[in-house]
Amino acid sequence: MSEIAPRKLLKGETGDWEVVIGLEVHAQVSSKSKLFSGAPATYGAGPNENVSLVDAAMPGMLPVINRYCVEQAIRTGLGLNAQINTWSRFDRKNYFYPDLPQGYQISQYLDPIVGEGEIEVELGPEETITVGIERLHLEQDAGKSIHDLSPTDSYVDLNRSGVALMEIVSKPEMRSGEEASAYFGKLRTIVRYLGTCDGNMDQGSMRADVNVSVRRPGEELGTRTETKNVNSLKFVRQVVEYEARRQIEVLEAGGTIDQETRLFNVKTGETRTMRSKEDAHDYRYFPDPDLLPLEFEQAWVEEIRASLPELPDAKKHRFVEQYGLPPYDASVLAADKTAAAYFEAVAEGQDGKMAANWVMGDLFGALNKEGLEISDSPVSATQLGGLIGLIKDNTISGKIAKEVFALMFSGEEIGTPAEIVEKRGLKQVTDTGAIEAVIDKIIADNPKQVEQVKEKPKTMGWFVGQVMKEMGGKANPQAVNQILKAKLGVE
Repeated sequence: MSEIAPRKLLKGETGDWEVVIGLEVHAQVSSKSKLFSGAPATYGAGPNENVSLVDAAMPGMLPVINRYCVEQAIRTGLGLNAQINTWSRFDRKNYFYPDLPQGYQISQYLDPIVGEGEIEVELGPEETITVGIERLHLEQDAGKSIHDLSPTDSYVDLNRSGVALMEIVSKPEMRSGEEASAYFGKLRTIVRYLGTCDGNMDQGSMRADVNVSVRRPGEELGTRTETKNVNSLKFVRQVVEYEARRQIEVLEAGGTIDQETRLFNVKTGETRTMRSKEDAHDYRYFPDPDLLPLEFEQAWVEEIRASLPELPDAKKHRFVEQYGLPPYDASVLAADKTAAAYFEAVAEGQDGKMAANWVMGDLFGALNKEGLEISDSPVSATQLGGLIGLIKDNTISGKIAKEVFALMFSGEEIGTPAEIVEKRGLKQVTDTGAIEAVIDKIIADNPKQVEQVKEKPKTMGWFVGQVMKEMGGKANPQAVNQILKAKLGVE
């Protein structure tokens, strides 16, 4: 991928550098049981409760492929616009680790179930990039070593041993921490839409190995480092930024970059050496003799394709066309399946852009402030849609609507927006006679401001504010502006 034109460059002491990033994302397959055994794959069980004889590598135990995990991998591959390989093979990846009881990991190497694909990644209102997918393969997870329960001993929990993982490998086509973080987020959105991974990074369901190298623009790819098990969008960005700067400093000082595996310290924001990076031949891959090649018909792939939900990109484009939203607003709303459904419920029969503004502005702001998910919103989509309807038919002003929203969100008022408006006496005053009377009084009491408006028409806003204040914010803003313009002679 060295031919990709530089998008972003970093300044060093001796000139410009280009950062090249690829991610290897491990996504735990949403499945009730493990990849090669019937043991539960649930999170939160006690130590070694979800372990079968196969997971513990007892003598004579043979793996049996979980058909549903295969289906989930195919579903994910289709969501990544990738090639589905109807013939693939499992291999043994040999290495020693205390929480890997077999002494090898069953994975896929030369013949993965999913081949090349690509996804669109939104970076902002005006910027979208396409990131290529190299492959997706199925593999079993290892267990977990625990070192902080004793000053002298380490413990092993094999609950995760044998859990199905999809390793999604990107091409090295990202050029900044921002791009890598956005790609990781988009991947998470896709698997959540598909229901193939829950994307819960705090539980280890989704994590990224971040590969970073630097080079002079136009030169060949540099030596990369791999920072393991990064489990947040923020940390992915921090790893790239720190590691890029570190490598540039090493190279500009005349040093060389070691191909190695590193770990990220979330407290300091720094990476440190873990071990030298193995090459593929170091793992001594060979076909797993206990498993036949994985073969299935293309008809099954098409059956799965037909069952796919509307994915984020398709939903984004539909939001643009159906509701007249700007592409960036549409992408923000489509990024979360629950938020997208909430928005559509709010927008039903209402102005789409106004609905988007309320969901992305007032609602998201209030939820963030309280640390709530949209699924826990105190204001239902039906209530918010009703509130927008009251603005649309001039029952209340936008300012009063914010007051009603706050009452509903806090739980101070329960009921429909119309009921709350009626109960609180918040209906907008549209009686032009009543508005005109207030305006006449304010004009009579403020002759200096009247003269000022004639010289500076923009100062009419002061009169608007006075009228709204006098009428408790209930005056129809359009009527106020029209009457004031006529009275003050403002064009």
